[in-house]
Amino acid sequence: MDVVLLERIDKLGNMGQVVKVRPGYARNYLIPQGKALRATQDNVARFESERADREARDAERRGSAQQVAAKLNGTHVVLVRQASDNMQLYGSVKAKDIADGLAALGFEIDRGAVVLDTPIKTLGLHEVKAALHPEVVVTIVANVARSADEAEMQKNTGRAVGRMDDDEDEAPAIEALVEPEAAVQTDEDAGDATA
Repeated sequence: MDVVLLERIDKLGNMGQVVKVRPGYARNYLIPQGKALRATQDNVARFESERADREARDAERRGSAQQVAAKLNGTHVVLVRQASDNMQLYGSVKAKDIADGLAALGFEIDRGAVVLDTPIKTLGLHEVKAALHPEVVVTIVANVARSADEAEMQKNTGRAVGRMDDDEDEAPAIEALVEPEAAVQTDEDAGDATA
């Protein structure tokens, strides 16, 4: 199905282009969301008459998105979650969680703007993209930790903090756990013991 794009869409085209897409994608997403129109002669003519207004609105939205992006780029969003000792989360962090964390920091970002290919399932620092406008994309750091103290430590060190990291100083050296007299039995010793 041919459609005329009403805005720039990644991997598809720019505003005003007539592109061929699958019918279901056009009917279920592009047309209902107001991102495209069927490419009939009437719709193409209608778009051309409205083109200047649409481009002006798009430039205004892009400018406001760039202002927000300047403040938002590199922001750390702290997300406190429960996790196992091997740093696996009990559950996951989704785009909605990141959008809610940004809202708590004073940035009203739609969860659809948060680009998260797969949910986050481990503790640590995770870079996440936020598409504020089709041409304005910023990087946010999702700091997933068990507590606010761990999140601060992760932010300062730049790496995930696990339970095993906390116990390293207190754990005795492995040589201290093995008694000097207790030697490993070799094949020769095993042969002597059976004789």
